[in-house]
Amino acid sequence: MAATDVTVERRAEKEKDDLLREKQLLMQELQHRVANSLQIIASVLLQSARKVNSEETRSHLSDAHHRVLSVATLQKQLATTQAGEVALRPYFTELCQSISASMISRPDVLELVARVDDSKVDARISESLGLIATELVINALKHAFPAGHRDARIVVDFHSNATGWILQVDDNGVGLPLDRKATLPGLGTGIVEALAGQLDATLVVDDAHPGTCVSIVHVWK
Repeated sequence: MAATDVTVERRAEKEKDDLLREKQLLMQELQHRVANSLQIIASVLLQSARKVNSEETRSHLSDAHHRVLSVATLQKQLATTQAGEVALRPYFTELCQSISASMISRPDVLELVARVDDSKVDARISESLGLIATELVINALKHAFPAGHRDARIVVDFHSNATGWILQVDDNGVGLPLDRKATLPGLGTGIVEALAGQLDATLVVDDAHPGTCVSIVHVWK
């Protein structure tokens, strides 16, 4: 190959690499801006929840706040990755910290923790997993611990292996109601079931003695 051809090829490769880097920087900047915008929306929802008099409206606004915050946390993780994949350990850790800071007034009485392996998943999958975890944690906070319950704990657990993956949210609260139809009441039920369906996963609810364990199970095909 002539020297001129080599020079032209190298220049073309360099221009290609420069364009890819520029695209990546632009994408990261977009993700940062989306995350910031979502956090602003979450803050507005939280402020609105604090102002309204209706307990039902306040509850709905608070839940919406946490759903938006879940997506904002994902966007922050995406902005730090180069491969379009999300490391689930820092994602779920930050998500639990955010929920705990805004919903748990006594962390010395009620603890929310994440136990996650080193799995990395596609951004679309991580978004669904984060929303599911958010709904299940909100449900546990609302229903698992009556007034006066101490040494309370909610654990968000994710691990994968050769056969598939499992996302679990378990608590050491009062356990399942006698009427199993009352399990996971409200809008959260539909959201969790819909997202589990999108992930081709199965929703399983068990009595943990004490407490409740909700699992989202996906088997590799």
